[in-house]
Amino acid sequence: LTWGLRGQVMWNAAVHAEFVHDHADYGFETPGVKFNWRTIKEKRDAYVRRLNEIYENNLKKAHIDIIRGYGKFTADPQPTVEVDGKKYTAPHILIATGGRPAVPPDSEIPGASLGMTSDGFFDLEELPRRSVIVGAGYIAVEIAGILSTLGSKSSLLIRQDKVV
Repeated sequence: LTWGLRGQVMWNAAVHAEFVHDHADYGFETPGVKFNWRTIKEKRDAYVRRLNEIYENNLKKAHIDIIRGYGKFTADPQPTVEVDGKKYTAPHILIATGGRPAVPPDSEIPGASLGMTSDGFFDLEELPRRSVIVGAGYIAVEIAGILSTLGSKSSLLIRQDKVV
């Protein structure tokens, strides 16, 4: 689970921050409410680990094999996938492709190595005072919204001179 569940937990934290901000308008006095990034990070990571264990145990109980590695379809007549040199044939094959962000080299984009990918967002040990998010996809927009709502002065940069 890269962005999905972990992102949802962080989005929920931002929603709670918005609710706290609006409490006074509804008659609730909430002076001194503080947000602790480390707490949400630890609880989020534990929650995701626990769910991943549950999912994996459920797959094992259903006698479903999980094969991790780089796979490719073969030219065999039956549906066959080869993973790390071993072939697997079955009437039904599910490929969970996942994905990994690519970071361009500094020679292509100076300073690129100083940034982090959206996956690195989940490794942050503390809320940055300032943040710059590059991109206009939904994950970039969500990260900018989450960081901003939780207290980071955030800017969102896009690659085009106008948004369509």
